[in-house]
Amino acid sequence: MSLKKLKPITPGQRFRIASNFSTTITTANKPEKTLLVKTKRTGGRNNRGRITVPHRGGGHKRRLRLIDFKRRKLEVPAFVHSIEYDPMRTAYIALLHYVDGEKAYIIAPEGLRVGAKVVAGPKAPIELGNAMAMKDIPLGTVIHNIELAPGRGAALARSAGSYAQLLSKSGKYVTIKLPSSERRLVLDTCMATIGSVSNSDHRNVTIAKAGRNRWLGKRPRVRAVAMNPVDHPMGGGEGKASGGHPRSFKGLYAKGKKTRDTHKYSTKLIISKKKKK
Repeated sequence: MSLKKLKPITPGQRFRIASNFSTTITTANKPEKTLLVKTKRTGGRNNRGRITVPHRGGGHKRRLRLIDFKRRKLEVPAFVHSIEYDPMRTAYIALLHYVDGEKAYIIAPEGLRVGAKVVAGPKAPIELGNAMAMKDIPLGTVIHNIELAPGRGAALARSAGSYAQLLSKSGKYVTIKLPSSERRLVLDTCMATIGSVSNSDHRNVTIAKAGRNRWLGKRPRVRAVAMNPVDHPMGGGEGKASGGHPRSFKGLYAKGKKTRDTHKYSTKLIISKKKKK
């Protein structure tokens, strides 16, 4: 994907760096209607009306594209009809037209083009966009859309530009290196897709003005110490009094406290944890 730097005709365009959709997205004017679902916005509130996720609200109306994360249509070839923008995720999506007439969306790998042929199954060639069990993938291959349990659907390496690498195979497990540099074991019967996720330049996009974040449904972030005691554990005090030990919105310590469950099942599958910055 390429980026474009806008001319500073207005103050909001002075520092903006945006995606150049003309070189990436095809001329798909509208998404596939049969694969759209209406979404209901919550504004970060739970079923009791309490804000549980702060700084959410507003934004443009969006519809969810149903993505096929399982790739269970085995040995049935499909052709890429279009590469489209998805407002609900950072990566691009590809609309597949199967030879039997069915349509489906998948996460578009980097380099996938309109008209390309993709297929899922144990006999699929090691080519971009093809999906198969990791026991059928050669060592050293770059993969994405990785399952953690067979049949559950892809859970790892799904965001823009992310990928993992298949390092080794031993018994019924394979070792993969994740984008965070973490190395972990995954069952070799779990599915994965060849290639890395598209839109790798997403990290270089500059929003440039607050209003654009409001279009995305993000409200301004307020400092915790500027709030009242009823609004945040670090709120209150006279003048610019410190809020004490940094805490989260829910009162959990924000710095230094380990939040991972020590009895989590997948702990024994992690060979080496991600490197600290």
